[in-house]
Amino acid sequence: MADLEDRIADLWQRRGEIAPGDKAAKSVIREAVDLLDGGQARVAEVAEHGVVVHEWLKQAILLLFRVSKMKGIELGPFEYVDKIPLKTGFRKAGVRVVPGASARYGSFLEPGVVLMPSYVNIGARVGANTMVDTWATVGSCAQIGANVHLSGGVGIGGVLEPPQAAPVVIEDDCLIGSRCIVAEGARVGRGSVLGAGCILTGTVPVIDAQTGAEMGRGVVPAGSVCILATRPRRFASHEYGLPCVLIVRHLAPGERHEKGQLEAILREHGATL
Repeated sequence: MADLEDRIADLWQRRGEIAPGDKAAKSVIREAVDLLDGGQARVAEVAEHGVVVHEWLKQAILLLFRVSKMKGIELGPFEYVDKIPLKTGFRKAGVRVVPGASARYGSFLEPGVVLMPSYVNIGARVGANTMVDTWATVGSCAQIGANVHLSGGVGIGGVLEPPQAAPVVIEDDCLIGSRCIVAEGARVGRGSVLGAGCILTGTVPVIDAQTGAEMGRGVVPAGSVCILATRPRRFASHEYGLPCVLIVRHLAPGERHEKGQLEAILREHGATL
């Protein structure tokens, strides 16, 4: 794989010289993106000190757009024109795909994934037994863990440029409530819950409701139950409420969220799943 990384790095340095349809370059690029598509490699992963981004794989994706030509795709009465084909082989992979759902080549779905009418973009990875519910979107290079539920209308942001930028990471066993937005490299720790409508980006504060302490920005600690809230911010004209994520409960280590119990907690604070 190190040799392939070097070849992608060389192409990236010479990307201005590469023309659409360059077969030699495309062969190398497809070799790298095939690793993403088959799950043998991933754009990013969680390490002890944060998220590690494998820039060369993001570079391969960007190069794929450069060398690929527009191509028509017809599915019954539907017509599409794009540079990147759709993913195939769902039955063999053990993935359930409901009509209206689509995943792009270069994404990877582990066995047991369920795609309701939804969208998974290139470079994204979705873990085993995760549900991507109706009208949810998983943006380019986003990393979604196992046993996660992305509820209806959830927007998981994507990132391709700059190549070193960290993508969104949702760790295992999380529940992301309806219409939540998680973007700009934000991270949700294992076993956490975001109530409906939460907005979490890399600059949004995460605040502990019990202490009032800011836990950081763009990162929800593991085992947190959260709701959307606002914090005051004065501008020249007036004081306004800007969004924040409020932790209303910390689950004990090893404690799993139970949906009925969560509904009661979130409703108590004026939010639902």
